[in-house]
Amino acid sequence: MEGLDVGFMFAAASEAFGTIMQLERIGFLVLGVLVGLAIGLLPGIGGLTGFALLVPFTYTMDPVAALAMLLGMHSVTSTSDTIPAVMFGVPGTAASQATVLDGFALTKKGEAGRALSAGFTASLLGGIFGALVLAVSIPVIRPFVLAIGTPELLGLTIFGIAMVSSLSGNAPLRGIVVAGFGCMVSMIGTDAQTGTIRWAGDIFYLWDGMPLLPVLLGIFALPELCDIAIKRSSVASEMKYSHTTGMVQGARDVFKNWFLCLRCSGIGALLGIIPGITGAVTDWIAYGHALRTEKGAEKTFGKGDIRGVIAPESANNAREGGGLVPTIAFGVPGSAAQAILLGAIMVHGFVPGPAMLTTDLDMTYTLIWSIALANIFGAGLCFLLSGHFAKISIMRYTLLLPAIMAVVYVGAYQGSRAWGDLYALLFFGVVGWAMKRLRWPRPPLILGLVLGTLIERYMAISIGRFGADWLTRPVVAIFLVMAVMVLMRPMYTEIKHAGLRAFTPRGGFSLRASDLMYVFFLGIGGWMLLEAQEWSFGARIGPTVVGCTMLIAGAVSLIYVLFSGRGSAAAAEATHRGIHMDLASEDEDQSTSYVLIRGGIFFGWFVAFLASMAVIGLIPTVPLIIVAFMRLEGREPWRLSLIYAASVTLFIYVMFDQVIRVPWPSTVMGDLLPGLAAVIPSM
Repeated sequence: MEGLDVGFMFAAASEAFGTIMQLERIGFLVLGVLVGLAIGLLPGIGGLTGFALLVPFTYTMDPVAALAMLLGMHSVTSTSDTIPAVMFGVPGTAASQATVLDGFALTKKGEAGRALSAGFTASLLGGIFGALVLAVSIPVIRPFVLAIGTPELLGLTIFGIAMVSSLSGNAPLRGIVVAGFGCMVSMIGTDAQTGTIRWAGDIFYLWDGMPLLPVLLGIFALPELCDIAIKRSSVASEMKYSHTTGMVQGARDVFKNWFLCLRCSGIGALLGIIPGITGAVTDWIAYGHALRTEKGAEKTFGKGDIRGVIAPESANNAREGGGLVPTIAFGVPGSAAQAILLGAIMVHGFVPGPAMLTTDLDMTYTLIWSIALANIFGAGLCFLLSGHFAKISIMRYTLLLPAIMAVVYVGAYQGSRAWGDLYALLFFGVVGWAMKRLRWPRPPLILGLVLGTLIERYMAISIGRFGADWLTRPVVAIFLVMAVMVLMRPMYTEIKHAGLRAFTPRGGFSLRASDLMYVFFLGIGGWMLLEAQEWSFGARIGPTVVGCTMLIAGAVSLIYVLFSGRGSAAAAEATHRGIHMDLASEDEDQSTSYVLIRGGIFFGWFVAFLASMAVIGLIPTVPLIIVAFMRLEGREPWRLSLIYAASVTLFIYVMFDQVIRVPWPSTVMGDLLPGLAAVIPSM
């Protein structure tokens, strides 16, 4: 930018460092870091809740201290969300989905300390890299950001879905079917363009769309918890590394793969600059990049490869620094959380735009230093505690599951704070468990849910403004070609090894249990497509394009697998090898009936939780279900069960009732005895 020389930048950066390092301000930064780490640990909470907690306290604070505290919280949420992802297979936030694949697999091998240490080290380096990108790019990034239009964003989202669909190994069409289903789910509710109520009917819960949290936790969290309940043992039988050895080994892994960490940090920072690209997208693109570029990755990713932890973790934290570029330089926030941060910046008298790059450059560098220091404090603290966190993996399942299940239920309720959140959690939990058991890829569903509304919005704007010419824009063409190449790569590999006969029918008709998922997805997709044809053009164009793509891909894939001559389990595995999140293999020696009975019992506990919650409220239900689970499942002593239940209930009461102030739903007892409801929380 004119008038902005290197000397002036260094002077502003030096002054900003001295400002942020004052005791009071660094103290508030550390406070924000601690809040962010706590939020990342709790599945379903996220950075928006952190902003809601901290922003009201910042209005009367010193501007530097206030913004340092907010950025400290925001920068490390995606650091501590690694802990539930690695330890339990439960994403702390949407940005830690990809970490689950290899992180949880490493935990099952007894290498939780190594996985956590590698994740925190990669997060630290990625966060510092993101702050560095923010520091050097602000003066020169303006023309590049302004060159990104709606068609380019549409091309990028299509490429993102193609990348994750490719995680279906040699069956990318399955990934497209699942991603299409996710896109269709994202379009449920009121269409922003026409006001049409789509597929929601009289269910008011769906009018505002399907919340991400219950779907995310249902697809990823409940299947992993269910498999722990089926196995009836701890996550890991033993710890492979000691406290110190695991920490050191994880750090060594990151520095050994320094180039991967650097590349994925660059991907995260660049994607962060683009408004609308969230962490749920960034981590999968980085993971897909590592899968395609690292030697031997296609054979080891998803089975406990430390590189599968390093790639998404470095990208996620780097994204935070990149995401502040459009926020500070143009006043264009890239996410809801950054929109709140933008408001806080303006409340304290700073106007994003040219002024932040000239007269207020010292404040801009204060924000940059806040991000860098927050990552150092946050990742450093988690790194030091990684060995202790790893010990959780060898706890008895009757001690581990009750607390996690309770927090997951309450976390899912944060979606829209309605009963529908828990019903959606149960429905998608069953769907996710079936997908995992039948080896269908789950990541494309979540990415489709995240990107579905963006694709529809970008498509409507691109077609309305440019017609068919949006396809001829150079950047769009590049993204579309890359998407086709990603999806066609498995076909090219098959032709290279087996020739065209790889795609000709072999043997007779062969039906397997996994093929029944086609009936589920294509049946629902076909019904939604037919329903959409009754709407106006603006309301049906998105569902029609996505639905037709989904049905065509599903039909082609189904015909192929039915007549592919899969005469053995090995042949079936070769047909659909890839990353399927099929991490729990310890109970494969159990009979199908035993697995179904144990799975039914697990989801039965959830139904019991819902029934009890409807009668007496959520918080009174927590100790009741925990004690019942511990006594019936593991014959745990009464004293231990009661103390454990009381501790978990107290934590949920303080965090969600007193701090976050969650509005609990009405209950039968609360309606009958309003006086009692005034005394007992959530009744």
